[in-house]
Amino acid sequence: QLLALCSTATFVFLSTGRTTSGSLVKGTVGQDVTVACFYSVERTQGITSVCWGRDKCPVSKCSQTIIWTDGRKVTEQYHSRYMLKGNLLVGDVSLTIVNAKEADSGTYCCRVEVPGWFNDQTTEYEVVIEKARISTASPHTYTSEQTS
Repeated sequence: QLLALCSTATFVFLSTGRTTSGSLVKGTVGQDVTVACFYSVERTQGITSVCWGRDKCPVSKCSQTIIWTDGRKVTEQYHSRYMLKGNLLVGDVSLTIVNAKEADSGTYCCRVEVPGWFNDQTTEYEVVIEKARISTASPHTYTSEQTS
């Protein structure tokens, strides 16, 4: 009976949600960084709410929520540096981090709420914000000698 319970638990685990993980987004300190997230909108009835969070995607909603949309407009925004600049009505819910900082590095979750149990579309991103590389090398002039 224990074996049957484990099999059932494994089946439930494997069938919950549609998650895409492992997307790496790199940005530079001081620049705007956009983390792409889209969902398919075939009709206006297909427009749905989306949340972004600063952590792995939990079973529902978002952890450390930074922005929410009802599908038509942003309804909650926890800091003005987090914006949704895309066309929400066509499913572009890409997150823009304005004036990115190293502290913005980390895991982000985009959750598109789809009606029904465990139907949400979730995507996790690893965001890495680095300082701009400034060349400190001084220019050198090299002369080659020719011998006959």
